[in-house]
Amino acid sequence: MLLAERVQYYNAEGRLVTESLKEYTRKRMPDDCATLDGFLNRWGTAKKKQAIIEELRDQGLIFEALEKEIGKDDDPFGLICHVVYERPPLTRKERAENVKKRSYFTQYDEQAKAVLEAILDKYADQGPEAIEAMEILKVQPLSQMGTPLELVKAFGGKPAYEQAIHELETELYSEVI
Repeated sequence: MLLAERVQYYNAEGRLVTESLKEYTRKRMPDDCATLDGFLNRWGTAKKKQAIIEELRDQGLIFEALEKEIGKDDDPFGLICHVVYERPPLTRKERAENVKKRSYFTQYDEQAKAVLEAILDKYADQGPEAIEAMEILKVQPLSQMGTPLELVKAFGGKPAYEQAIHELETELYSEVI
């Protein structure tokens, strides 16, 4: 139960424990994420970020409460970095805008660049789970750019498309390092 930035729960001995949301969150982080480097390594090497998010939810992390406490529209990565590792919070929109400011897109042709920019906008609106799913290619504005097959071909095939998405995620989260 969440009570004004405090969490109450019963421990293994059956005693009621009250602690700050921040401390509660820190205690629920897996051992391999005990340090910022460990967390960044795990996040950066994960094929699907959503799998890490679900694992952390299963560990008891309350992302909705963290977002409410911070007061910013950040994704789970940013919430964890801020609360657990004391990094400045950024909204998804701020992360997306920072990627757009860098020369990341210059390596792609016009169609692939347009696809990545549209996916980046979807990330800003919906979070990382939106960009990892192939179904994103079926929704507007991407569906107006071509069929999913045509859009994937703009990258040279599915492996190259998946690599581009992974690199886009790396760009989104590179500011923490």
